[in-house]
Amino acid sequence: MGGFLRYNPAMLNKLDITRNWLPRYTGMPLDQFGDYVLLTNFSNYVEKFAEQFGCDLYGEDRPMQAATNSAGLSIINFGMGSSNAATVMDLLSSISPKGVLFLGKCGGLKKSTEIGHFILPIAAIRGEGTSNDYFPPEVPALPSFKLHKFVSDKILAHEVDYRTGVIYTTNRRVWEHDEKFHERLREMTCIGIDMETATLFIVGHANEISRGALLLVSDVPITPDGVKTEESDRKVTQNWVNLHLQIGIEAMTELGQKGEMIKHFTY
Repeated sequence: MGGFLRYNPAMLNKLDITRNWLPRYTGMPLDQFGDYVLLTNFSNYVEKFAEQFGCDLYGEDRPMQAATNSAGLSIINFGMGSSNAATVMDLLSSISPKGVLFLGKCGGLKKSTEIGHFILPIAAIRGEGTSNDYFPPEVPALPSFKLHKFVSDKILAHEVDYRTGVIYTTNRRVWEHDEKFHERLREMTCIGIDMETATLFIVGHANEISRGALLLVSDVPITPDGVKTEESDRKVTQNWVNLHLQIGIEAMTELGQKGEMIKHFTY
């Protein structure tokens, strides 16, 4: 007679799993990861990083691509969506990074958020569902304040303006046609919408990883002519991606050089 396999706790040690899976997903050995990590959804960010620092690019045949420079700063392209965001933050628990910054793109939801603007989110609304597997819905998705302070300083050093506000994170990719969904977003007064930020914040909290996000407004999907297209995204890449990446590199490098503790107290 067939039946279910019995649960064996000896087989399910989280650290053993993640220490095996981080190299498996990225192709990069554990000892090559630095103490500070940039996360992105796009392979070209990792390629630009590797080219800038002349470092090896791992994982071109894997689900995720990664590279680490000589200063000990790593970058990982984890793909798109909240499930991938949760996966990479769980996998990073295997190396206990001192700080993680997400360089993502988002849709602007207010007149004050135009294409090319940067958003440093103060919080994210958990509309994706993935984060419910980690904490009850009442737990807010928040970044680490001190990490965001370093990012803010670097944005201003480049004489670039930025916005702050709450991001709505959703698992739903195609919603731009849905007026009822638009109305919900207006009621929540969110400044932007994406598919990863809330998950990264919550799973970072669950794994006691200091985390933040610097989002680049790549479209304004609440307007008929503002929905992202291949051509419009190409213009965003040409005009703002290099600056987006450079701000992240400078902020996390300085954070590592100063060695400031950015983790919140454990309650």
